[in-house]
Amino acid sequence: MWKRLFELFRAQVFLARDVQENKEKISRLRQEVDELTDLVIRLQFEIQPLRDEERHEREKLALRFENALLRFERLLPPCPETKKRK
Repeated sequence: MWKRLFELFRAQVFLARDVQENKEKISRLRQEVDELTDLVIRLQFEIQPLRDEERHEREKLALRFENALLRFERLLPPCPETKKRK
């Protein structure tokens, strides 16, 4: 009986120690998650202006391409079918 009681007491002590260690680990993990969340938010704010700048550059490139096509079309001779229709 004393041996059984001692084993239960010993198990209780080890469980209490394990619970305390787990609480500390959980606390550290929460802190790491908070730090990672802050990092992600900062990265989001840094990336957004880059996205906007890239979007503007794509728009400018599309407009340059369109202007080049329009200039090229003006250099082409008129289509023979359009002369006959007039």
